[in-house]
Amino acid sequence: MDIVIGEIAKESFIVSPSTKCEEVYTIFEKETAIEGIVVCSDQKPVGLVMKTHFFQRLSIKYGFDLFMKRTIDLVMDQEILIVDYHLSLTEVSSLAMNRKLEHLYDVVIVTKGNALFGTVSIRELIMKLAEIQIRNARYSNPLTGLPGNNVIKETLIEVLTYKRFSVLYIDIDSFKAFNDTYGFSKGDELIKETAMILTDVVMTTENEPSFIGHIGGDDFIATIPHHHYQSICESIIAQFADSLKIFYTQDDLSKGYVSGVSRQGVFEKLPLASISIAVIQNSKRPITSLEQLSLESAKVKSYCKTTKNSIYLTLDDYEQQTKEKTLF
Repeated sequence: MDIVIGEIAKESFIVSPSTKCEEVYTIFEKETAIEGIVVCSDQKPVGLVMKTHFFQRLSIKYGFDLFMKRTIDLVMDQEILIVDYHLSLTEVSSLAMNRKLEHLYDVVIVTKGNALFGTVSIRELIMKLAEIQIRNARYSNPLTGLPGNNVIKETLIEVLTYKRFSVLYIDIDSFKAFNDTYGFSKGDELIKETAMILTDVVMTTENEPSFIGHIGGDDFIATIPHHHYQSICESIIAQFADSLKIFYTQDDLSKGYVSGVSRQGVFEKLPLASISIAVIQNSKRPITSLEQLSLESAKVKSYCKTTKNSIYLTLDDYEQQTKEKTLF
């Protein structure tokens, strides 16, 4: 799960635009550890005073006498990076690194509900990103580079605390038949392609913190902090179907099957690879534990396996369909 910038933001020193430069000078002299002071009007950031820039201005000829009695709005930088509390560290990092060279190391101003929340220094941002990368590399799946089971478990525990969430269990169906027909190397390529599709669809189209993990083999998991799963699932299925053109021969694609030995040891026509997505969300019922999440997903995944084509199904859909089958 990508950490949001607000989680590492620290309380900032604040002054108003009418504050005298001599007061700001006193703050910097007394609080030697701070890098910048945010200038706010009605709790809304309007400028930034970085210590290095401030003292550079004072160091010019007559600078001290010129500025000390004047208000800080004449000295503050107005080209400031303001980001929302919920923006991910990677997105903030990209924005910060795209600033002009003279502002590259300015602190990032974080707001929440349009009011100042705090600041994050570039040093803190880089250190946190490095920490996350090291942690992810340590626990990632060696084939896809996606987070593995340790990180998946930690993420799901966090996701279960969300007011709204959807957990997507993604499985490549008929993968064994593909593997047996085309070999393990091609099988690995299909798994890596699936990981790339999931990353493309989930991580690049979501503005809120989302997550993709590789459970192992041909099983993946994704989480999104809302209930709007339909377009995501449809896009995953469409891209996966399109990718099969590069994995199957034209003859197999035309036939719509491969010939091989089934799991029961019978030589027969086996369907082409497809993808099934079991969706568990807390829209109509509370999901409060990993055990409950696992039990509910197992039902839906098992039902998805009974279909030959790609499918996405929620727990509610599963219960409705099994109820209808029971009635008839």
